[in-house]
Amino acid sequence: MRDLGHLAAAHGIRVPTYYIIATAEASSNLARFDGVRYGLRERGAKTLAEMYRKTRDAGFGTEVKRRIMLGTYALSAGYYDAYYLKAQKVRGLLARDFDEAFAKVDAIVTPTTPTPAFKLGEKADDPLAMYLADIFTVTANLVGVPGITVPCGKSREGLPIGLQVFGKHFDEVTVLKTAHVVEHALNVTFD
Repeated sequence: MRDLGHLAAAHGIRVPTYYIIATAEASSNLARFDGVRYGLRERGAKTLAEMYRKTRDAGFGTEVKRRIMLGTYALSAGYYDAYYLKAQKVRGLLARDFDEAFAKVDAIVTPTTPTPAFKLGEKADDPLAMYLADIFTVTANLVGVPGITVPCGKSREGLPIGLQVFGKHFDEVTVLKTAHVVEHALNVTFD
């Protein structure tokens, strides 16, 4: 059985695994937002193809379009096995590691982000920096466990720092109770 140190070492594969799966699922799910049955419809197009293009151009922001393109690539012929299928296998291994850890502990507490909060829009032009800021937060979504973030302090610049609590599958009660205890013990508030 692996220890919690193994979970910490696995952070290096979590972000790429998460972004392969998340972008593939975004691409697949957002394909139905075509302006015909679902989502916004841009008017004034002369053809169906033009309506699709205008609708998606107007309805999706830059980051959503980026994720759709990455996901479409990961799901395309010749790359599905190399990317999406392998990412799903890694997801299963990580989920098993968390199940093993939760056999020993009731909750796992980690930082929310690797750095204190940054100013709104500060990294908007650097998608890689934004993705790497998610290194700790992608875990709950990737392995399907409940998680919550609570305030635990402020940086020297006065920006918030968060701490997150993960729990066993379907054990939100323990996650909420643990978060409540931590929040009250630290007595940190953000006004």
